[in-house]
Amino acid sequence: MEKTKELAEKNIARLMLKFFIPSFIGVFVNALYNIVDRIFIGQGVGSMALSGVSVIFPVMLIIMGFGLLIGISTGVLVSISMGQKDMHKAERILGTSFLLMIVVSILVTVIGFAIKGPLLRSFGATPETIGYANDYLNIILAGVIFQTIGFSLNNIIRAEGNPKIAMVSMLISAGTNLVLDPIFIFGFGMGVKGAAYATIISMFILMIWVLAHFNSSKAVVKLRLHHIRFNRALTFEIISIGMAPFFMQIANSFVQGLLNTKLISFGGDLAVGAMGVVNSVQTMIIMSIVAINMASQPIIGFNFGARSIHRVKETLRIAIVAATAIAIGAFVLVQTFPSIIVKFFNASDDNLIAIGKQGLRTGLFTLPIVGFQVVAGNFFQSIGKAKIATLLTLLRQVIVLIPLIYILPNFWQLTGVWVSMPIADTVSAAIVVFFLTREWKTLDQQAATDLLI
Repeated sequence: MEKTKELAEKNIARLMLKFFIPSFIGVFVNALYNIVDRIFIGQGVGSMALSGVSVIFPVMLIIMGFGLLIGISTGVLVSISMGQKDMHKAERILGTSFLLMIVVSILVTVIGFAIKGPLLRSFGATPETIGYANDYLNIILAGVIFQTIGFSLNNIIRAEGNPKIAMVSMLISAGTNLVLDPIFIFGFGMGVKGAAYATIISMFILMIWVLAHFNSSKAVVKLRLHHIRFNRALTFEIISIGMAPFFMQIANSFVQGLLNTKLISFGGDLAVGAMGVVNSVQTMIIMSIVAINMASQPIIGFNFGARSIHRVKETLRIAIVAATAIAIGAFVLVQTFPSIIVKFFNASDDNLIAIGKQGLRTGLFTLPIVGFQVVAGNFFQSIGKAKIATLLTLLRQVIVLIPLIYILPNFWQLTGVWVSMPIADTVSAAIVVFFLTREWKTLDQQAATDLLI
């Protein structure tokens, strides 16, 4: 097959570039979903509405986590199966994962509606912002199944070696959201509800598009009706590999809720709005690095399955260099133009601009060392080492960060909240270097052993 031959033989740098460009466009427009909502809400409804929608961010992370639990792990397993030339297993994996998407979506929606009140309050909603948050969340919960199926299947499209189709999927969906946002918010005067409706409509379109792909001639792996059934062994594989990104998202959700409560204590509702800006900028940067992961994942997974270790190592090396370059470039922009960045979200509230400027400069101060950490977590996941991947993905945003959030604000108030983020990045980076160096040596040994066989 042309796709599998390309993964096995084509020049790594050219292959990475071929996969990266559509992946970058795809994740970039994907990141625009919530960011565009925040921009239109902040400019058209006000700073309190921006804070209210920012409270929803931890909930959105939870919803996204369930999609990642299934979508990324299925992509990894499909890539490895393709490398082993077992297309039958790849299609069985896809069928099982599709059933999981439906079941998980229904559970998330039902549970979400049941606990949304306490959930929003625990994530930092106040009497001034909970109305905005509740209006937005009600509509988003109704569209969970669209988001889970759409994003998960689109990741599998990329993993099977069709990055351009995955890119077009996101362009269509995010483009719909970009067009509908101003129509619903300004034209129809629907406020935050309009932004939420625009989001779920665009997700529905994404879901229909990707389902059509897996029943077309362009699909390498087909979604066949007789494979859409529960399989205990495959379900365990999907869940075990997907636990790393899932735990990362759930942990991120908890951390964001904790950050919101600390921000309210030391900076009020506007500090939560500023955190929304910081999160938006950080999301754009991280998602750009995630695009590198998306480009490298099918190459690493396929060649690891085919025991082509030199191609695995070369892909990892290129991914780390590219991720670091993106992180350094983003660092320069954030440190040079923080006020301008905040004004994209709200140009009329001077207090919000001042808090947001401090949050951007301080919270994202260690961006240059973040790139390789994100790549490392994806690498271990791509070769099926779920436990290490889980540990590394939890280090930066959970294990190290949470104690700092509790401790530092007691000494430096709002500044302590912002400072906790770069300190966590620095400590976790040192640990990631240890694991990555050790695995590199293991790959060398495996390559040497294969030469003797």
